[in-house]
Amino acid sequence: MDEELIKALLKKATGYTYDEITEEYVVDECGQAVLNKKKITTKYCPPDSGALKAYLDLVGEPSVEEMSDEEIQKEKERLLNELATFSKPKGKKK
Repeated sequence: MDEELIKALLKKATGYTYDEITEEYVVDECGQAVLNKKKITTKYCPPDSGALKAYLDLVGEPSVEEMSDEEIQKEKERLLNELATFSKPKGKKK
């Protein structure tokens, strides 16, 4: 998949800010267009859940249905080890 497309999809999925530039021109006595006013407004584009779903479908972790037996066993062991670190007693208080 194209790396720039993935980055753009992630940007849309997480939300971003951008500058909107509005320029106003006037015609001078020589008939040339001259910049009269320039306004820069910072806007926010909120996260898009559809883009997030598409991003996760493209680059997210595989679902359990797509995993091989060996991958499921490794994931099971990883999760059990992680649970064991949380359930260890911190030390006894007197």
